[in-house]
Amino acid sequence: MIKPEKPENEAARLAALHNLRILDTPPEDTFDDLVRIASAICGMPMASISLIDRDRQWFKARLGLTSVESARDSAFCAHAILDPDRVMVVPDALEDIRFHDNPLVQGEPHIRFYAGAPLVDAEGLALGTLCVLDHQPRQLSAHQQDALDALSRQVSKLLELRRTSRALQLQLEDRTWYEQQLHAYQAQLEDANAVLVEQTRTDPLTGLPNRRAFGAALDAALQRPEGACVAVLDIDHFKVVNDTHGHAIGDRVLVELAANLRDAGGGRGLVARIGGEEFVWLLPGATVDQAELACRHLCQTVRLSSMALPVTVSIGLARGRTGERGAEVVARADAALYAAKRSGRDRVERAPE
Repeated sequence: MIKPEKPENEAARLAALHNLRILDTPPEDTFDDLVRIASAICGMPMASISLIDRDRQWFKARLGLTSVESARDSAFCAHAILDPDRVMVVPDALEDIRFHDNPLVQGEPHIRFYAGAPLVDAEGLALGTLCVLDHQPRQLSAHQQDALDALSRQVSKLLELRRTSRALQLQLEDRTWYEQQLHAYQAQLEDANAVLVEQTRTDPLTGLPNRRAFGAALDAALQRPEGACVAVLDIDHFKVVNDTHGHAIGDRVLVELAANLRDAGGGRGLVARIGGEEFVWLLPGATVDQAELACRHLCQTVRLSSMALPVTVSIGLARGRTGERGAEVVARADAALYAAKRSGRDRVERAPE
């Protein structure tokens, strides 16, 4: 095992950490939620917000870990803070000279995979990490790594807000200054929460709304008198793309298709990715004929566009009936999609009215 070095700015780093007055504080939902989101996005059974103290790492939030702290000398995160500008990834700890005989690898919690994004304050000091871990060797995709990095910035903002809050408490004598700063703090907290909410409603690879955001928009559209059409579309033979050319090319195809969908939508309705190679297009107020014409145009655009690989899409289309729930409309459109695939693909099929 190779013990982590101390950063050159260790004294300033520890002073900033201790100034937060966060070490050994009780759990807080705002931090716990970020750990749960990181675990879900990266598909890992363990995750934590780890702060590196003088001789220990202490977990402000943790998932799948029983200990609240461990020795700094054996902490993966103590290595990660040495390079504050990047996410440190250890695909297999047993193959890494720094960690192969680490007690956290050889014993509980039996770490094999680790990825940690440094928590950097406004002065550029790395106070700890947001990390995800697994008992098995793993890899992170590029968009998972980007999402972990983005979530670490949200943790850093929460830590900065804590520092600001403490400074405000020391200025209670000056009520006017205090009230102004309190409003600014509240605005920052709302902005941070808004960013977090947006991340839970956005597909990290394509930047499109995800299934959750689409479901809310569909339910709202079906409540309006003009109703809505739903198109479910799927990339034809996408498994062959991944198997033949690799997932990196597959991801490029998904990103480029998302761009085509945005252009085809032209700001009309809502385009979302609901999983894998499956997308949906919500067209409020459109008739079935209007929606079908738009979908046929989309098929042609995808067929003729210059993408990472030439691909086509099949589309199933349904219009919401009076009193029908969103899930029922999507199910009918999905059934029409499979009919389109059975009929030869690269086509649009309408669900029965």
